[in-house]
Amino acid sequence: MPEPQILSGFHPPPAAAPARALVFDACQVGVILRAVLFVELAVAVAALFGAQSGWDWLTRLALCTGGALPAALVWLLAACSLKKPLARLSMPLQHVAGAVLGAVAGLYGCAMLALVGVLEPVPWAASAAAGAWLAVLVVAGLVLRARARTPAATTARLGELQARIRPHFLFNTLNSAIALVRAEPAKAEALLEDLSDLFRHALVDQGESVTLAAETLLAERYLSIEQVRFGERLRIHWALDPRAGQAQLPPLLLQPLVENAVLHGVEPSASGADVHISTERRGSAVVIKISNTVPGGQGAPGNGLALANVRDRLNLLHDVQGQFQAGLKDGVYLVRIEIPA
Repeated sequence: MPEPQILSGFHPPPAAAPARALVFDACQVGVILRAVLFVELAVAVAALFGAQSGWDWLTRLALCTGGALPAALVWLLAACSLKKPLARLSMPLQHVAGAVLGAVAGLYGCAMLALVGVLEPVPWAASAAAGAWLAVLVVAGLVLRARARTPAATTARLGELQARIRPHFLFNTLNSAIALVRAEPAKAEALLEDLSDLFRHALVDQGESVTLAAETLLAERYLSIEQVRFGERLRIHWALDPRAGQAQLPPLLLQPLVENAVLHGVEPSASGADVHISTERRGSAVVIKISNTVPGGQGAPGNGLALANVRDRLNLLHDVQGQFQAGLKDGVYLVRIEIPA
């Protein structure tokens, strides 16, 4: 068995210097949908100016959409294709690049309408200015959304850190280790190593996302500790799909969910509970399920903070491509997560 690591002697590595990152990411499905809807809304409002009737407004809307929609798609395609080069620029230059791409996209849309002969004279300057302005607004919205990740991630990390070092969990684990030292020293050593890994993951910054395989390993460490404490009362069932292991999750996402299963399913029940953890790759998606039986079919009430935290962090990372559902049915509490593969 490897040499045990002393918790009090563990020091997290110094944080690396922050690298440049893209302030707006146009490659996500949710971003594409919102950008297209925003441009279409702007076009609909602009078409109201000068419209003599509802039919006239629809005609103007259809005409403007014929140029604005291709222009918006060209901007999104260019911004996504140039994602890596744009990320190398400084933040102000990234904003400028987004506006320039918007101006080019505006000229493209204007050219599309000019080719079919519906514009006379052709408003080149106005189209470029409108494209740049709409691009600036889209980029501003994406930047605000990206900045929302930081406080949410910080709050989540603090909450999970408190869960890792909460007194009763720590004391119960140490008491279990003390009880095992003389009778089963190897088992006590393994228990302390699992506890050390939990602290390490809570204290070290792992970035914006980690693999599902890494999160599953951390959950296994936690459940190994609780297995020593609860014994046969904690019945764990794993069904892991190796093809799902590379899916990306926010760090420390699965562990609080299995902790909830133990806290509300096993701990309040004299007979214990069954905890099921499964992962499955289905086409371009990965489905994660965590369920536990609950005492008396109801379980111990919680404040829902852990679930809300998980839902918010999942939305920030995967947007509309991430799905989160949780609920009690037939005496089983089930959490279902779906993310891109």
